[in-house]
Amino acid sequence: MYAPEIETMPRERLQELQGARLAKLVHYVYERVPHYRAAFDEAGVVPGSVRSIADVSRLPITYKHHLHDNYPLGMFAVERQDLARIHASSGTTGKPTIVGYTRNDLELFAEVNARCLAAAGAKPGMLFHNAYGYGLFTGGLGLHGGAEKLGLCVVPVSGGMTERQATLILDLQPDIIACTPSYGQTLAEEFDRRGIAPDGLNLRFGILGAEPWTEAIRSDVEAGLGIEATNIYGLSEIIGPGVANEGVGERDGSYIWEDHFYPEILDPQTAEPVPDGREGVLVITTLTKEALPLIRFWTGDITTLTREPGASGRTHARIGMILGRADDMLIIRGVNVYPTQIESVLQDVPQASAHYQLIVTREKTLDAIQLRLELTQEAFTRFGREVLEDGMLAADQRVRELCEQVSHRIRETVGIGVEVRLLAPGSAPRSGGGKLRRVVDERRL
Repeated sequence: MYAPEIETMPRERLQELQGARLAKLVHYVYERVPHYRAAFDEAGVVPGSVRSIADVSRLPITYKHHLHDNYPLGMFAVERQDLARIHASSGTTGKPTIVGYTRNDLELFAEVNARCLAAAGAKPGMLFHNAYGYGLFTGGLGLHGGAEKLGLCVVPVSGGMTERQATLILDLQPDIIACTPSYGQTLAEEFDRRGIAPDGLNLRFGILGAEPWTEAIRSDVEAGLGIEATNIYGLSEIIGPGVANEGVGERDGSYIWEDHFYPEILDPQTAEPVPDGREGVLVITTLTKEALPLIRFWTGDITTLTREPGASGRTHARIGMILGRADDMLIIRGVNVYPTQIESVLQDVPQASAHYQLIVTREKTLDAIQLRLELTQEAFTRFGREVLEDGMLAADQRVRELCEQVSHRIRETVGIGVEVRLLAPGSAPRSGGGKLRRVVDERRL
């Protein structure tokens, strides 16, 4: 098992290491990044006054718009000729977010992804089917480097072309797969279409991430592919994939590699720290990056944090499943709603498949949500109703009753009214290998 001793380091020693690295980082960015020099001066922070990890709360927060404002390379701490690689993620302003790596950063990138793969159950000599996208997206190459460092044999299939993916999985018999959770569902459906049961696959482990998901989706993918699935967390601005990963079989949060990434949870409104275990925005400081070091980067991801050691003996803090993004939160008639809250309700509806879509509209001054819920094949066969052109079932008493039951459960659990429409199997959107868009907010169109 690949588990560096630092993963089980006593917390006191880990904090000493973090403090030393933070002090060095503050001097580094003050000298090299004009944005941080100005931000520190404005906040009255003298680099020499930062001596322990507790001092991190005195430092200014970095938001994504700071990266946009300094596009393309203004936040970098090294010259362009010192870069070994550039990646980019989609931006909200028409320009991508540019991220870069020195050769030392690429070594770090491989190291943390190797840790994640090991935590997910991978061992040297295994065959690794990597269905994350290659290219400017950090996912494919990030996990690729970690897999090679761990000693895996990599199949760099990238995303999309589901029939080819399924054929390669059948022919090459990989032990572990990496993909988005929604694409794991798509692959499971493809094998089911071919009449291949999960025990006909050699897959044992799955490392899934890049989009919010729930225990219901985990169960669906595990049953469909015959794997143990773990959650990997990362984002391009911090490094890409490899920031954190669950321990296989634990299902109790993802270990964030604190010797490189210091986590905080802040209140979404006040940006003040919240106690461990309470939901808030994950904020990360990169302690060891050279090209694009970030101080207290506001990820926008809503989650929780615990610093209690995990079942594996790892002492690094654990973040919970990502509930959603602060900027993806839906406010419906004054109620804050994350799509994953609705998804959690659906896992207790036996007629519901794992596929759905939320359509948010506004009529005059009133917001409304329509849940388009796909039925399981078994439930659809029992209903046996006419399917309309858009995949929705024609309403009869049984259809209306189920819609009312689901709507009632959501109202009782989440606190909002939802119009429910039932879809025939295969009618809800599917992932083609990338992130799946489950919410269409027509108020923003």
